[in-house]
Amino acid sequence: MLKKRVKRTLRYTRYIYYRETLVNREEKFWSFLGSFIGIGLIAFWQSFILKDSDSLFLIGSFGASSVLVFGLIQSPLAQPRNLIGGHLVSAFVGVSVQSLLPEIIWLTAPLAVSLSIIAMQFTKTLHPPGGATALLAVIGSEKIKLLGYNYILFPVLSGALVLLLVALIFNNITPNRKYPVSNNYKKRLKRLFFIRQRS
Repeated sequence: MLKKRVKRTLRYTRYIYYRETLVNREEKFWSFLGSFIGIGLIAFWQSFILKDSDSLFLIGSFGASSVLVFGLIQSPLAQPRNLIGGHLVSAFVGVSVQSLLPEIIWLTAPLAVSLSIIAMQFTKTLHPPGGATALLAVIGSEKIKLLGYNYILFPVLSGALVLLLVALIFNNITPNRKYPVSNNYKKRLKRLFFIRQRS
């Protein structure tokens, strides 16, 4: 009797887990299109508009952010506060570690990631790709290291804003997708646009 219950429970658990991880075709389409356009805009900006600049605008952590912002839009870690704040806080921590400590990779790399996690937790902006943003400030190319604190604005803030704007458009095209999850963001945006229209 107990053996049958355990088997039945396992079967139900597997079924529920399977159903929960299914993503329908429409979701896959909008995830693909949003991430393609978001990363594509950043890459276009880097390769055509800013080709004479030494700055690197397409960083690896934006790929991980795209997975969250376009593929897991209901996740608390994918919300605008986390996307923007997590990257900014982590970039600041990474650049600070890189500029204040000697280049001892076995010390600076883990310290940048660990401190960025703590900083994101304190500021309630936890965004997993932020760890990569902090790490890149320490282990990145000389172009990135020479940016110093400008790394926070370009490429980090500029790229995160591009992803956010694309996410706000593509994640709200259909009634099945809602981004951000909280209505507070929508109220703030409406107030902002209403104020601009009046003035």
